[in-house]
Amino acid sequence: MIGAGLTIVGLLLVLSLAAAVLPNGPKSPVVVYGASTALCSVLATIGFAVLAASADPVGLILPIGLPWLGAHFRIDGLSAFFLLLLGIGGAAASLYAIGYGRHEHEPHRTLPFYPGFLGAMAVVILSDDAFTFLLSWEVMSLLSWALVLTHHRAEDTRQAGYLYLVMAGFGTMVLLLAFGLMAGSGGSYDFAAIRETGRNEMLAAAVLMLMLLGAGSKAGLMPMHVWLPVAHPAAPSHVSALMSGVMTKVAIYGFVRVVFDLLGPLPWWASPVVIVAGALTAVIGILFAINDGDGKRVLAWSTIENVGIIFAGLGLAVAFRANAMPGLAALAMTAALIHAMNHMLFKSLLFMVAGAVLNATGRRDLDALGGLIHRMPVTAALALVGVTAISALPPLNGFVSEWLMFQSVLQSPQLAQPGLQFLVPAAGGVLALTAALAATAFVRFFGVIFLGRARSDPAAAASEVDRWSLGAMAGLAALCILAGVLPGLLIDFVGPAVEIASGDRLVSQTSNAWFTLVPLPQIDSSYSGFLVMAFVAIVGGGAAWTVHRIASRGVRRGPAWDCGFPNADPITQYGAGSFAQPIRRSFGPVVAARETVFMPPPGDPSAARHAASTTDLAWRHLYTPLIALVGALATRANSLQFLTIRRYLSLVFGTLILLLVGLATWN
Repeated sequence: MIGAGLTIVGLLLVLSLAAAVLPNGPKSPVVVYGASTALCSVLATIGFAVLAASADPVGLILPIGLPWLGAHFRIDGLSAFFLLLLGIGGAAASLYAIGYGRHEHEPHRTLPFYPGFLGAMAVVILSDDAFTFLLSWEVMSLLSWALVLTHHRAEDTRQAGYLYLVMAGFGTMVLLLAFGLMAGSGGSYDFAAIRETGRNEMLAAAVLMLMLLGAGSKAGLMPMHVWLPVAHPAAPSHVSALMSGVMTKVAIYGFVRVVFDLLGPLPWWASPVVIVAGALTAVIGILFAINDGDGKRVLAWSTIENVGIIFAGLGLAVAFRANAMPGLAALAMTAALIHAMNHMLFKSLLFMVAGAVLNATGRRDLDALGGLIHRMPVTAALALVGVTAISALPPLNGFVSEWLMFQSVLQSPQLAQPGLQFLVPAAGGVLALTAALAATAFVRFFGVIFLGRARSDPAAAASEVDRWSLGAMAGLAALCILAGVLPGLLIDFVGPAVEIASGDRLVSQTSNAWFTLVPLPQIDSSYSGFLVMAFVAIVGGGAAWTVHRIASRGVRRGPAWDCGFPNADPITQYGAGSFAQPIRRSFGPVVAARETVFMPPPGDPSAARHAASTTDLAWRHLYTPLIALVGALATRANSLQFLTIRRYLSLVFGTLILLLVGLATWN
């Protein structure tokens, strides 16, 4: 299987080179995206086959890379799971792009980088040594940066690309430090040797912090998230779907691979950092999603929220594993991995919905939309599946992973440390608040875009998108439903990945009656998505049948209720700001909310104005002073280029002495 996977990666790289020389005709996007769809489908098949067979890890060494090391590759249950995730997300985004790409003004700016981006992510997942991992990680970052800059003529896009490039470079540098600490003075960079290297608790905790910074910056963990709300919306929608749904999961894979596989046991006191970082990321991300007025930025902020939920689950797994509770660690890890898969499904779907709306109307600001359920009924139905899933409402897939997460939170009293016994339920309360706010955010998202009346002429003239785009969205919506109704199959399926990461796996769920989930047989807690779906279908269908049978068949027409105000202008409808106002005022200090109202004096015919804004406190209090400090230091360091040769030699000699002292201390 590893050979087949690397062959597909090679074909993706060849396709990327071929796309650079293809003529800029209407068939080029069809060829590139169609081939990417087929190759990603094969990657998904490889991941599925490895997980289904619970196959033993298979490795391969190629004579490339560092001369004394070579390039090590390996596929096991954990890498197979993320390869499956990449394959599904990549195939869906590529299929969608066949139709979406027709609306791109400069498709040749995307085509050469798109297949290579997919291939680089696959190499990260299959890598089995630090050099190959870091090299492919950097290639992934650079190619995604090129994709972000597709619409490079817009100033906002150029700023987003610059910020993303800086944060990507920072993340790679931190990951390099983490692998250097794990390799030690012996310099063993293949993963098998790193697993065998002994290290104390303090060193392990230091590597954990570096991984939170390095992998967390790519995933969108706060406060390293600042690039994500600007870069994801700047990219084309199929690229946004890949970056948000897949690339952030590749970053999570890197964290899980290092922390749970390569690093070895961690002390219990390292887990609160991960739990708190995840919980705070989740709640702050969804608060900004509620208050943002740009549809794609709403989805980007929601990605930050879901990444926080995943990291909170991983922190719980660290805590349970440190307390020698492999069964509970497996429960938390299962919740985190399944939520990663679920988020890929519904977030990719919703970014595609946002792209469909953008193509149909040319607008992505929520207050310029409305009424699209009449103009784009199929897209609206698929969007409803996506927002129901991301709001964690049963019986769709988002509910399953969050239910599993809360089941692991409820087992926290079994932890031995009083601090964790207090912290974990508190974090669980924050996650519960996050779930409620997520429902609010996506009622707002769906309602303002699709319900009511059109607020602009482009929205009133919109039409349904092409069949390629609808087919990709329909496939993801079907998987959201399937994973919610039959979650036991998915839990058993990810068992090999969970076992590698936590040392145990949940008991088999497929033999339970009515497809019921019973994650911990020793407690009375179960859930059946199948029965919930059946109940909803029976009750909803019965209510509809009763109404149609009993209600009058006569049609009566009358004016719509105008709430006592006869102005029927669509602008009087509830807008995105109207939905957000109560939350913005309740959580104003968290999002640095500011509202200004201008009321003209009597006799002044000008209109009254109301403006509301939010500010990312991490940007204001962390990055703005840091940027100022870097600028000041760069200005001071500018004098170094005017030194004499004697001072240059003294500087070089002093630096050499410091490096030798550091090396002697390290040894």
